[in-house]
Amino acid sequence: MITEITPDIKYIGADDTDIDLFESQYVVPNGISYNSYVILDEKIAIMDTVDNRKTDEWMSNLEEALQGRTPDYLIVQHMEPDHAANIGNIATRYPKIQIVLSAKAAQMLPQFFEGVDFTDRLVIVKEGETLSLGAHTLQFFMAPMVHWPEVMVTYDQKDKVLFSADGFGKFGALCNEEPWADEARRYYFNICGKYGMQVQALLKKAATLDIRMICPLHGPVLKDNLGYFIGLYDTWSKYEPEEDGVLVAYASIHGGTAEAAEKMAQILLDKGAAKVMITDLSRDDMATAVENAFKLSKLVVAAPSYDAGLFPPMYDFLHHLQIKGFQKRKVAVIENGSWAPTAGKVMLGMLEGMKNMEIVSPMVTIKSKMKQTDIPVLESMADAILA
Repeated sequence: MITEITPDIKYIGADDTDIDLFESQYVVPNGISYNSYVILDEKIAIMDTVDNRKTDEWMSNLEEALQGRTPDYLIVQHMEPDHAANIGNIATRYPKIQIVLSAKAAQMLPQFFEGVDFTDRLVIVKEGETLSLGAHTLQFFMAPMVHWPEVMVTYDQKDKVLFSADGFGKFGALCNEEPWADEARRYYFNICGKYGMQVQALLKKAATLDIRMICPLHGPVLKDNLGYFIGLYDTWSKYEPEEDGVLVAYASIHGGTAEAAEKMAQILLDKGAAKVMITDLSRDDMATAVENAFKLSKLVVAAPSYDAGLFPPMYDFLHHLQIKGFQKRKVAVIENGSWAPTAGKVMLGMLEGMKNMEIVSPMVTIKSKMKQTDIPVLESMADAILA
């Protein structure tokens, strides 16, 4: 699929609608796009390649866009294989092409492309350096740990386009039209969530540029209302809640904990919570649960004890929150146990290890199944988390 981005910039990427799991872990019901672009000027620059799942389609798109011309540069912004798998193919196909990349990316090349000779073909660029294609001048900005250490982004000074690498990306193939925010949020927190400080540093660099368009490596090109997209990235990377509300996240073995969690959600609604979402961690998509925890301002976790510890689906959820930098939230804990409750201790230990967390006290303990005497305690917890 070739699309005109500007008169000189063409989209040559490919949709992948057959993939089941992105990065072998994230469900992508609407697929994923591998975005690549080509800038046609006195000299020609290819902006990244694509995953090897779409090599043939991408090569065909590239040849069509080139119309018989030979590319001069391949700009490598990110070495992850879903964007860099075809560097070796391009180097072989175009023996004189120069590969423009960061010093860290140059170090990584041999790790991915054994036996490919890159001698005298690498142009290693530093912060703020430029490359002239003719009318277009490309300026490079380092973006380490957004979300790999070698990442850089590229600004086209002529058309005011920011090629943003994985920044501003989203799940979903381009052929499937859908609202941007939900799948962009799920993508951001599960892919880049740990690196909020580094995203903030990149946003500060971007603020110095006159950006009219953002071309990410996944998802649609962003042209209109850029302040909206940049504003969300600013909120997300500061770990601030996007909305006032409560996520009730539970894991239940035989239904007792589920009943208590559902009752808690109803109590919160009855007491005027702005928004309440509930997720079953044993069945619902984990990446969506993580996304919603970051989206809302408050969290209730409810889980049973298991093998003198914590039921694994809840442990997995809290582990995901830990590694993605979850912080700045108000949290309440409900544990269940039939003889020696241990879930609460484990959940509290994991939550207390996160930054700037306000944990509601006391924790609620359910013994096997919720009783009428437990309801006033849940109501008191609801009052405390909504206060």
